[in-house]
Amino acid sequence: MDTPLTPVARPSNWNLPNLITIVRILLAPLFVWLLLADAGQDGALRWAAAVLFILAIATDGIDGAIARRNNQVTDLGKLLDPIADKVLTGGALVSLSILGELWWWVTIVILVREIGITVFRFLMLRDRVIPASRGGKLKTVLQSVAISLALVPLWLLLGDWIFWLNWTVMAAALVATVVTGVGYLLAARRENRGPRAAG
Repeated sequence: MDTPLTPVARPSNWNLPNLITIVRILLAPLFVWLLLADAGQDGALRWAAAVLFILAIATDGIDGAIARRNNQVTDLGKLLDPIADKVLTGGALVSLSILGELWWWVTIVILVREIGITVFRFLMLRDRVIPASRGGKLKTVLQSVAISLALVPLWLLLGDWIFWLNWTVMAAALVATVVTGVGYLLAARRENRGPRAAG
């Protein structure tokens, strides 16, 4: 007689990785306040904002590693994780544009892509949760590095040439953002047409 299979228990949504993700979301307003309060003076508040952003965005890899190691990957975590990244990066981009340090069109293009894909994910919740792709993760890394370089006033220590590095990395992040956004939509279109073609 066959032994019935024991159903695998789903991990709880209330776990450490998801808590870290939520904290990352809650830190975003403090980061934005510090950056705007500095008002482009490159003082202590600017450095504090930059350090806070780097620490907060670095937890993205930490919570993912903990979740995979402890089998705590949840649908909620898959949904909240990219949202936390978008809240942080979006707040940084808007703040940099307000301060006149980043062209508004760059911020708008990135935000339209990020908000659009996030809305798309919510609309697809009835069928499935769409996790971040490898390209999407690379895009997030490029955005994080580009924003970190723009936030940390390294020009005070290294000179104005650092702006060229900042703009180059930001350009790479912009290209990756647009390309991966189109990739998500094309992949979803292929999946939606698959069952119809098979039928």
